[in-house]
Amino acid sequence: MADLDLCYTPATELAARIRDRKLSPVELMKNALARIEAVNPKLNCFCFVFPEEALAKASAAEQAVTEGRALGPLHGIPIAFKDLTPTKGKRTTLGSYSHENWVPDRNAVVVDRLTAAGAIMVGKTTTPEFAYSSFTESPLWGVTRNPWNPAKTPGGSSGGSGAAVSSGCVPLAEGTDMGGSVRIPAAWCGIVGLKPSMGRIPMDLLPSVFDNISHFGPLARTIDDARLFLAAAQGPADDDIQSLGGKLDLAGAQPAMAKGLRFALNMDLGCYDVDPEVAAAVRGAVDALKSQGAIVEEVDLPWTRRIADAWGEVWQVFMAAYFGHTLEKYREKMDPHIVALIEAGNKMPAAHYKRLEIERTEQWRGFYPILQKYDAFLCPTMRIPAPPVQENDAMYNKDRGDGRYHGLDMTAQFNLFGACPALSVPAGWSKSGLPIGLQIVGRRFRDDTVLGIGKALELVRPWADKRPPL
Repeated sequence: MADLDLCYTPATELAARIRDRKLSPVELMKNALARIEAVNPKLNCFCFVFPEEALAKASAAEQAVTEGRALGPLHGIPIAFKDLTPTKGKRTTLGSYSHENWVPDRNAVVVDRLTAAGAIMVGKTTTPEFAYSSFTESPLWGVTRNPWNPAKTPGGSSGGSGAAVSSGCVPLAEGTDMGGSVRIPAAWCGIVGLKPSMGRIPMDLLPSVFDNISHFGPLARTIDDARLFLAAAQGPADDDIQSLGGKLDLAGAQPAMAKGLRFALNMDLGCYDVDPEVAAAVRGAVDALKSQGAIVEEVDLPWTRRIADAWGEVWQVFMAAYFGHTLEKYREKMDPHIVALIEAGNKMPAAHYKRLEIERTEQWRGFYPILQKYDAFLCPTMRIPAPPVQENDAMYNKDRGDGRYHGLDMTAQFNLFGACPALSVPAGWSKSGLPIGLQIVGRRFRDDTVLGIGKALELVRPWADKRPPL
């Protein structure tokens, strides 16, 4: 049986204990494997677990400590990688029968960097097919569930990683974010999820390195753990021509940043029908930031649901271009929603797709004056708390005739502005015990600022001590 206190100890503290010889990497890994064995049958958050290899690497990590060798900042820390992210010599299925037996011959850069920092891969986490959805369910691996209520979704597409961290299986997990796929499970699982600035972590898993909505990011229980992940993973790499040339100074603990800063608050992005419990939790979190000396002003946005629809059209072409070749052979085994996305993308005229860039430009011009005046932009991460696992995105995207938008996520808009980092942190819990997220969107390339704002909220309204009833 796993030691739950150890399961929920932050990665920063675990790494310090290992360095100080107060915790054995082998003991830590055995505990993580025991927790996975206990909860995975209930949640289905791991599609692959590597116990023998993970224990062997933990033993080697322990020997390195004993011998006094130099240790990386993540030395001995169990970590999980999403089953979208290439891992050398290990199956990477993308949640699809089309890649059921694919074994990459290389690691993604993010995998190499985190393991070089000492992290030990314990397994691969579930994703919807091709990471297309905010619900984690795939033809290959089935339904993944939320630790706070297994009848609810953990979100997607990094839902396996979100559930794995939230349930105490691992202190850190990697996710990808093309439309909110790190922030969505963070919000619905009650943890921290960061979409870094575009290029902060090299993005090399796609067929194109010129894609401009895609990011790797951390799922963690604390701000300092997310910072630790980012510090190890950031930096330029020729694998990604768009990776940033410099690094942020992320050494040490994250300082809190609220006093004297100015934040813009918008509750509905101009069009969303936000659940009252979500709105109340977000306002409570904002009040906590005010108590730390922040100045918060409500602002209007000249946006409609069209910005979400524009992202959806970009997403259709993304899916068609990168995965459309799988239809001919695997159509009958594929999620019908992904088939519909691919077919819509194939039908879109090239000129219409190019005009989406003009729309994005207009939308950016309506947003950047806010970031010129304020240090960050605050809004809900998700419109409602986590819905039931048997539902899907399409049920929420339909026009209900009330003039409001009922889509689930309030995240994809900010993938259209990839240079702006976006962080989801817990804002509170619903009356039924489901987590609610606050989204913090920063100025271009200021990942350190959004983490600092998250830290200010964490200090006054801590969340990492909260555990799902699992």
